[in-house]
Amino acid sequence: MKLYDTPRAPNPRRVRWFMAEKGIDDIEIVTLNILQGAHKQPDYLAKAGVPLLPALELDDGTTITESIAICRYLESRYPAPNMFGRDAQETAVIEMWARRAEHLVAVPLMLGVRHTHPALAVLEDQNPTVAEYNTGVGLRGLEVLDRQLQGRDWIVADRLTIADVIAFVGLDFTRMIKLQTPDALTNVTRWAKAMRNRPAAKVAL
Repeated sequence: MKLYDTPRAPNPRRVRWFMAEKGIDDIEIVTLNILQGAHKQPDYLAKAGVPLLPALELDDGTTITESIAICRYLESRYPAPNMFGRDAQETAVIEMWARRAEHLVAVPLMLGVRHTHPALAVLEDQNPTVAEYNTGVGLRGLEVLDRQLQGRDWIVADRLTIADVIAFVGLDFTRMIKLQTPDALTNVTRWAKAMRNRPAAKVAL
C-alpha cells in the first residue's frame, strides 16, 4: 500500500496520527508538494479522482480518499488499539462525537486558517470574512468540547478515539495563525496538552 501525503496539512496528519497510534509502519509514504500543485497533476488525478490528499492506494490499485474513510479501512486491517468502537453502541457514540468534532471544530478552524495564512493563498481564494466567521464557529465548537470533557480524559469512551484525533488536529492547525484557546476552556486546554504529549503527536507532524 501507498499513502499519498503532504506535510502540515491537517487531513493527512489525521491519518499519520492514526497510523502512529496503531504502530502501522508497513505502508509506503509518498510525499506530494501541494503548494506546487502536485496533487493536481494528471498521474495523481488518475489514481485519486480528485485533487485532494491524503489518498491510500491499495495493492490492487484501488485508491481511497477522505481521511476518515482511510482510517476506517486501516482499522479493519489493524484492529488494535480500537479507535472506532468495540460494539454497536460505542461505535455509534464515537461516530456521533467524531462528526461533532469534524463539523463544529475541525472544519471551521481549518477554514479559518486557510483563509488567513498568507502561504495558503495559493490554495484558497482567501476571504477575511469567511476566516472570521469560521474561526468564531470553531471557537464555539470548542465550548461544546469543553463541556463534554468535564471529568473526562478523552472526548468519548475510556480511551483515545478517532474523535480526539479529528478535534485535536483541527485545533492544532491553528498554530499557523497563533490562535489562542480561550482561558475559560480549561478542559480543552488540559486535553490538548495530553494530546500534544502523546508520541503520535510528534510522529504525525
